[in-house]
Amino acid sequence: MNRRVIAVAGMLVLAVAGCKDRIEPGSVTVARPVISGVKTMMAEWQKTPLYHEATATVTAATESIVSGRIMGPVAAMLVTEGQRVKAGQLLITIDSEEIKSRVAAAEAAHREALQALSAAERHRALAEKTYGRFRNLFDEKALSLQELDKIETEKEVTSIEYERIQEIVKRTRAGLAEAEAFKGYTQITAPVAGVVTAKFVDPGSMAMPGIPLLTIEDTSRYRLEAEINESLTGRIVAGMEVEVAIRALDKTALPGKITEIIPAVDPRSRTFTVFISLPAETVLHSGLFARVKIPVGEEERILVPTAAIATRGQLTGVYVVGADRVITFRLVRLGGKYPQGTEILSGLKPGETFIAGDVSAVTDGFILEAEK
Repeated sequence: MNRRVIAVAGMLVLAVAGCKDRIEPGSVTVARPVISGVKTMMAEWQKTPLYHEATATVTAATESIVSGRIMGPVAAMLVTEGQRVKAGQLLITIDSEEIKSRVAAAEAAHREALQALSAAERHRALAEKTYGRFRNLFDEKALSLQELDKIETEKEVTSIEYERIQEIVKRTRAGLAEAEAFKGYTQITAPVAGVVTAKFVDPGSMAMPGIPLLTIEDTSRYRLEAEINESLTGRIVAGMEVEVAIRALDKTALPGKITEIIPAVDPRSRTFTVFISLPAETVLHSGLFARVKIPVGEEERILVPTAAIATRGQLTGVYVVGADRVITFRLVRLGGKYPQGTEILSGLKPGETFIAGDVSAVTDGFILEAEK
């Protein structure tokens, strides 16, 4: 029993001795590191452009769909897809027996008309000479007036016949030219210089009037074709400057300009089409995917310099300076990037001061030295 009392008494003595070494709350001041020479700014609303982002496709400014004017089997396809062609280069030949027969008939008719004209010319010349002789006989009183009138009538008839055959020659010449033009339709040439992007027939296929045979893309000039939501009708006008990004070409800020607007709205997609030109020196290919940023107004945002954004592990934030000049690491949510800086969606309010310069030397809990 006495041993227990002595043990408890010993523990109480030790407890009392330990209490004497404790630090009373608030009795010690924590020394915080002081930092100076850093740039600070006050967060405030800034007016920035409000953009509408749309997807677009690179297309050739000029694309020719080549088709035939006559019906007939394709005799030869002289180009392949991807091949570059010159304006006027022969692309396809069409075999047409009907056209050949028409040309042959027109040539024969024209030859016949020329022969008839030659004969009529000789008859007219003969009639004029005969009339001259008979006129002399009449003047010498060796011929009656009735006989002279008969010869004169024959001369006039030969002149009329000559003029008639002249008209026949003109018609046959026009018919021959028409037949030759149809013969030219059997040889299809390139309307522009460019690249063959698609062909729809092969040798032996039947070509029909107006049915596409192949497509040629003019590679000298490209543009963007974008579909815009109908809610922006009237807010987008020709001449507006836009920003274009084409990731496939590693182009993120190409300058573009709206050159043409088709105001008709597609009832299925509820969009209308705009065409955007790009710098002439930009190397493009049709079909490339692009994104377009179109300014449609202004909006107020909180922006901070990129140097003010700090990354700590997987956390992103800024260093905020409190009223007591204590620096605190504040988590923020970032928005888009603008020429004035990066948007802060949440975590920083207007009127708050933050570290705007190099934050590599700044640590949470530091005190910003007061300005002297």
